[in-house]
Amino acid sequence: MSLTAKRASRYIIALVIIFTLNFVIPRAMPGDPLTNLLGEDVILTDSSVIELRSEMGLDRPLFEQYLDYWHGILHLDLGYSFHRHSPVAEIIFARMKWTLLLAVPSLLTGGILGTILGALAGWRSANSCQKASTAFFLAIYCTPPYFLCLLALYLFSFKLDIFPLKGFYDTGSAADIALHLFLPVLVMTLFSLSRNYMIMRGSVLQEKSSLYAAFARAKGLYDAEILFRHVFKNALLPIITLLAMDFGFILSGALFVEIVFSMNGMGNLIYDALLSRDYPVLQGSFLIITLMVVSANLLADILYSRLDPRVRWH
Repeated sequence: MSLTAKRASRYIIALVIIFTLNFVIPRAMPGDPLTNLLGEDVILTDSSVIELRSEMGLDRPLFEQYLDYWHGILHLDLGYSFHRHSPVAEIIFARMKWTLLLAVPSLLTGGILGTILGALAGWRSANSCQKASTAFFLAIYCTPPYFLCLLALYLFSFKLDIFPLKGFYDTGSAADIALHLFLPVLVMTLFSLSRNYMIMRGSVLQEKSSLYAAFARAKGLYDAEILFRHVFKNALLPIITLLAMDFGFILSGALFVEIVFSMNGMGNLIYDALLSRDYPVLQGSFLIITLMVVSANLLADILYSRLDPRVRWH
């Protein structure tokens, strides 16, 4: 078996374990499993409870319930939300597209700009302009995302009335959606950029003092050649880990942004599900996020082995 296949098999085992825990935990909670799945606010008669237990298969042996659970996952049947009166898969996929539209451009732009600007800042750390930019991005990095959202909303939407106060759209046109998304995307981009900037700057500061960088300089290479042909690739490894985590938690990472800007995406869905104890929606969201996290980490491992031959899979 190849190293790639071995590592992929480990991630598959991890998925099986996590998905199994998602099945076990609601049934291990105190009280009736039906109450845990429906939430505490739903009041049912005894006859309704018996009927629902039969419909949901909770009156069957646990092993049969477990097989039905996996059958549902493989067929994208994540259960039914009695709070929203709709299948969980439909609810999640309807919200997911808006969160992806918000988060993907932010993470990509922040990742690219943060990596390049951070590399330059680390390589030219004595430059006064780089010191000023580092101070700026450090301030952004240390500020909570929700506070950045509140500042941007107050200044550009409430005071200056340039951008809408909330939502993804009013009319649904492309220009209207772009206008609504501009401010939250800008805030998320700044926060993502600042994190990547600070990590890449520190990584380049460490790598540029290595012997291979000194040897490249002794050969007469220009600074730009040393940075982007030698130092950049090795300094990039921590950024890959960070980007993998960002894309893994992309559906939940926009939680505070969506709450502040009143956007009906995955972040707001998870928040509302927590408040209403909508366990099926929480479990379905958890399964999707888990799948994305494991996939992102598997991709990061593959990129690690391609970028740095010193990194070996065991």
